[in-house]
Amino acid sequence: MNKHIDVVILGGGYAGVMAANRLMKHDDVRVTVVNPRAVFVPRLRLHQLVGGTHDATCEFEEVLADDVRLVVDTATRINAAEATVTLTDTGTIGYDYLVYAVGSGNAGPQVPGAAEFAYPMATWESGRRLRSALHETPTAAAVTVVGGGPTGVEVAAELAEQGRTVTMICGRVVAPHLHATSRRTARKYLTGLGVTIVEGADATVTAVHRDSVELRDGRTLPSRITVWAAGFGVPDLATRSGLRTDSAGRLVTDETLTSVDDARIVAAGDSATPSDLPFRMGAYIAGCLGAHAADTLLDRIAGRRPSPINLGFPAICSSFGRNAGIFQITRKDDTPTKLYFPGFLGTKLKEASCQASVKHLVTEAAKPGSHHWPKDDKHRPALLRANRNATM
Repeated sequence: MNKHIDVVILGGGYAGVMAANRLMKHDDVRVTVVNPRAVFVPRLRLHQLVGGTHDATCEFEEVLADDVRLVVDTATRINAAEATVTLTDTGTIGYDYLVYAVGSGNAGPQVPGAAEFAYPMATWESGRRLRSALHETPTAAAVTVVGGGPTGVEVAAELAEQGRTVTMICGRVVAPHLHATSRRTARKYLTGLGVTIVEGADATVTAVHRDSVELRDGRTLPSRITVWAAGFGVPDLATRSGLRTDSAGRLVTDETLTSVDDARIVAAGDSATPSDLPFRMGAYIAGCLGAHAADTLLDRIAGRRPSPINLGFPAICSSFGRNAGIFQITRKDDTPTKLYFPGFLGTKLKEASCQASVKHLVTEAAKPGSHHWPKDDKHRPALLRANRNATM
């Protein structure tokens, strides 16, 4: 009789669910997903949660393979020497292999007053808190969105479309993830919705107060609700557990996504940094890394040598309210090209991407091993070589 191989996955986001479903390829693998909430959160919908047009949840039964066990709890420590994880409520769980997929969340306080008065929105819980605060605030009250990246752009547009008075503090430039040509379209969409865009070298917030924000150039802007959309943070679980992490707290792995400290631990998603050269945080990337982490474990279980991650990037998209979007075509190295699809078509492609992020998980649950993604044999190997040469 074959001994079951126990795999524990910490995190039930895109990476963790994809890894769990893919591991079902092996009949002797038993998978347990540990997640702090009882529902799956499609984070691509968080701006809609804030705007009240989507609840940004679905049942795990819809996305997780039937034979995967779900434990609703939070990991507090990994004991790599004993191959165990301590949980807040349900004691200790052992593993043969561990997938570290704890994801990302709200960034820590970056300026005075942000922790007390700003509303982050990188998690489902913080998004609900922001939505409640907006519900209790008059529509005409000033709203400031700090951050001009994908999250900031989408939440600013969502709220402005509702008739709110929105100012977006962008730092250097609005929508830096887009090409210059599509960025002009993004600016047109935002201003058309009534968003005031503040960008440039001095367009950074230096302090947040209950009813205002201060900028580096000395200006003080009224702000009844300040939304903090300037970056993400990762849980400190790996650091607290004595595993090697980068300066942001992400678990350091090799290119197969295996921890540099322990071959029984692999990492995927926002909380992983392969070769100390992390990928951009995002749902598409998390799903692909989750699949590759599972493949690494399946190779190791079968006695095969795991392969390095090979990931190319097809596009990045943003919505501007419910009636406009930009679907930005990218090169395989994730840099934007001049080609993009705006307007109604951009909206449709954005919505299709949101739906696909969940559909990929459902498909993988039904047919483990089915998820595939574009490859890139050129750009990341070149970056790795450059990094190695720089440290010699």
